[in-house]
Amino acid sequence: MRRSHDCHPQASARPERPFATVNPYTGETVKTFPFLESAEIPALIERADQAYREWGQRPVTERAAIMRRAAELMLERTDELASLITLEMGKLLREAKGEVALAASILNYYGEQGPSFLEPKTIPVPQGEAAVLHAPLGVLLGIEPWNYPLYQVVRFAAPNLVVGNTVLLKHSELCPQSALALEQLFHDAGVPQGAYTNLFLRIADIEQVIAHPAVQGVSLTGSERAGASVAELAGRHLKKCVLELGGSDPFIVLDAEDLDTTVKAAATGRLSNTGQACIAAKRLMVVDDLYDEFVSRLGQTFSAFVPGDPADPSTRLGPLSSEQAARDLQAQVQDAIDKGATVVAGGQRPEHPGAFVQPTVLTDVTPDMRAYHEELFGPVAVVYRVRDEDEAVALANASTYGLGGAVFSSDLDRAQRVAERLDTGMVWINHPTSSAADLPFGGVKRSGFGRELSSMGMLEFTNQKLVRAFPTKQKPAQVAG
Repeated sequence: MRRSHDCHPQASARPERPFATVNPYTGETVKTFPFLESAEIPALIERADQAYREWGQRPVTERAAIMRRAAELMLERTDELASLITLEMGKLLREAKGEVALAASILNYYGEQGPSFLEPKTIPVPQGEAAVLHAPLGVLLGIEPWNYPLYQVVRFAAPNLVVGNTVLLKHSELCPQSALALEQLFHDAGVPQGAYTNLFLRIADIEQVIAHPAVQGVSLTGSERAGASVAELAGRHLKKCVLELGGSDPFIVLDAEDLDTTVKAAATGRLSNTGQACIAAKRLMVVDDLYDEFVSRLGQTFSAFVPGDPADPSTRLGPLSSEQAARDLQAQVQDAIDKGATVVAGGQRPEHPGAFVQPTVLTDVTPDMRAYHEELFGPVAVVYRVRDEDEAVALANASTYGLGGAVFSSDLDRAQRVAERLDTGMVWINHPTSSAADLPFGGVKRSGFGRELSSMGMLEFTNQKLVRAFPTKQKPAQVAG
């Protein structure tokens, strides 16, 4: 199985990397961590199962209060956590602080709203009573990526801890210190030992965890190939799974009262986190009469982003997460150039140390190019000219991915009509695709299945148990099924 934390679907299989903090700006290996020995895994799973027996029986209000305390601690530790994120995967420091705030909001959201999501749902019946209860399942495995080291973990862990499940967490090999800091934060907030456990797992040991009888489900955010591998393992062992995989999100421009604002939104949607987001605006589709001006302004905007130290508040473009990620992305760009794509901006590695790729705008991309079909996980945008909304929708839906998308138009009815036609799990109108605690997150097609965040994310790993009660003198109905 490939490294599941790697959201880039085209990275080739390579020898497994150790867990290590490697600064992508300098290339320096700061600290390494040993893999968990295979023989140690069963005891940790059994400890998580024992913790579940106690944690799942606590009042939900108590579990929720611990999540609220975790949110407080996260905000108090903003500088420490943000600095680790910047060090380990190169995120701009101000964006790293924004990620801390988002993760804290998710913790607080489930701490405040979680108990209400778990209230029994009554079902009207002719006689007696019927209700669906939302009970915990037990031990869960989370496999999370490097691109949002806190947010990705918290959106899985927070709702499930409030539900009463216990969590085993395999983080990315790129983010070991972030993983340990988050584990410590949960314990400091009051989550007992065993209820949340960080595992520095080898890829080869993931099946051992999924196969264990105590483990009831697995959630993965990562690459398409990793998702297929985990889904296969989960299916083989009859375990529930949720997958959030790659995306090649469309950004459709139908008209614009203020083109500069639309261009700025496109640049924000594509370049935030140095373009390393599964819901980034990767394929831009612009109607004929706006296309030339849009492309010109977007190229100028991209060219203004120059590489620098991500810890410097003035820097606008940070490195990619690793030198290998930069090489992989540049190979995709070069393939398009070699086959005739037009480079409007960028197109090369800058003459600057670190894992950088120039912010790049490509046009005239055709189906024989990798950039047409593959997810571009970095600061590269592909712009397509379309005649009308019908062509935009057809091009958007031609992708094998279906995570998110954005539609821009001053006519909200028109934008809504187009949004309803897109084969994606999420669509944002007049705003780049984003995320918030109270909004469900997930995709369709090869972008995965299941939902995280909102009440929907909280119920994914619950036993939605029917309890049907009849009056004592009720004659039993015929049994079917």
